Amino acid sequence: MMRTRPLKVALLGCGVVGSEVARIMTTHADDLTQRIGAPVELAGVAVRRPSKVREGIDPALVTTDATALLKRGDIDIAIEVIGGIEPARTLITTAFEHGISVVSANKALLAQDGAALHAAAEQHGLDLYYEAAVAGAIPLVRPMRESLAGDKINRVMGIVNGTTNFILDKMDSTGAGYQEALDEATALGYAEADPTADVEGYDAAAKAAILAGIAFHTRVRLDDVYREGMTEVSAADFASAKRMGCTIKLLAILERAADGRSVTARVHPAMIPLSHPLASVREAYNAVFVEAEAAGRLMFYGPGAGGAPTASAVLGDLVAVARNKLAEATGPGESAYTQLPVSPMGDVVTRYHISLDVADKPGVLAQVATTFAEHGVSIDTVRQQGRPDGVGKEASLVVVTHRAPDAALSGTVEALRKLDTVRGVASIMRVEGE
Repeated sequence: MMRTRPLKVALLGCGVVGSEVARIMTTHADDLTQRIGAPVELAGVAVRRPSKVREGIDPALVTTDATALLKRGDIDIAIEVIGGIEPARTLITTAFEHGISVVSANKALLAQDGAALHAAAEQHGLDLYYEAAVAGAIPLVRPMRESLAGDKINRVMGIVNGTTNFILDKMDSTGAGYQEALDEATALGYAEADPTADVEGYDAAAKAAILAGIAFHTRVRLDDVYREGMTEVSAADFASAKRMGCTIKLLAILERAADGRSVTARVHPAMIPLSHPLASVREAYNAVFVEAEAAGRLMFYGPGAGGAPTASAVLGDLVAVARNKLAEATGPGESAYTQLPVSPMGDVVTRYHISLDVADKPGVLAQVATTFAEHGVSIDTVRQQGRPDGVGKEASLVVVTHRAPDAALSGTVEALRKLDTVRGVASIMRVEGE
C-alpha cells in the first residue's frame, strides 16, 4: 500500500549536481513516488549563497544553516553534494545523530574517513549510500557491493577520471601537446580552473581507495594508494606507444596478491594495447574492468562526471534508501572483515617502457643491458635511434622489459642515472592490460 506521508529530504549543496538532483526530484516526483511507495519531498536546501537564483527551487526552502536544517526533527534522508572534508563530515555525522540516513557523492571524504562514517551509520542503524562518489552515472559501487557479494574479486582496472581521459585522448588523436589538450578541456568545461586534483591523480586515487575497500573487503585509505599524475606525458610518449601498438591512459589498478594475503592500489599513466577495450574509451567517458573468480571479466562503461549523470546516481541511491526507510531496514554497510594489508608500490609486478638519452658510441647498449641484468630486470625489446645534438652525438634508447617488481625497476633507473653514458632518463611508463 502507498504511504501518504512524504519522506522529507534535506539537500546539502546546490551546485551543478545538487541543482540537477532538485530538478529531477521535482519533475519526476510521481514516478519516484510509485517506485518508492511513498512521496519524497524536498524539505530544505542548504547553500552558501542564498541570494543566487536557483531555477525551480522554492526560495523558502533555501537556508545557509545546514546544521539547523538537519536538527529540526522531520528530515528522513540527507543528500550531501557539498564535497570536500569539512563541513561535509560534521554534517553527515550530525545527520546520523538525528536519525537521518545519508546519500553522498563525496569521494574525498569517503576515501579519507569512510570507516568512521560507516561506523557511525551502523551505530545509529542508518544507511550510508555513495554510488555517485565513483564514476558518475555508471552503476559500479552497488554491483560490487551487492551483486558480486557472493563472488571473489581479484582485480579492478579502469579509467575513473573523465578530465584526464579527455586530455590524453586529444593528445593521442590529434597530436596535441599536454598544455594544448588541457586548454581545450578547460574551455569545454571538463577541467576546473585549477585542474590539480584531476591531472595529478588525486581524484582517481580517492575513487581507487573506495573501490579497493569494496572489492577486497578491507579498509583502504587515500594514503594507501600509490599515485602518479599525467602532466609529464608527452607527444614522444604517445609516439612510442603507437610504435608498440598501444595508447596511454591514466589507470586506477587494484589487485589482490596471488597468495591472497595482501592487496595493492595504484593510480598512474600506463600504456595499454589498442586491442584492449579501455584503449577505445574516448573523450570524458569512464570505464572499469572488474575481474571476479566466478563472474569473470565485467566491464562498466559510461559518463563519469557532469551534473545530470551524477544526479542520476544520487537519485538511484535516494530510491534505495527511501525503500529501506519504509521497510524499517538498512542496506549493506562496510565490509572489512579480511583486514588485508596494502602492499607498497615496490611489490607491484608489471612491464615497463623506459626511454633513455645516451651517448651514441660503441658499448653503451651493453652497459645499459648489464645494469638491467644486475637488478634482476629482464629486457624484452630494445630500439635505438641516433640523432645529432649539436656537439657530438646522442641516441635515443627505448627499452621494454618483461614483468618485474617495481622496486627492481626503480633500482635499475637509479643506477642508469649514474652512468656517464646516460645523459638522462626521458620517460618511464608502465605497460598494462596485456
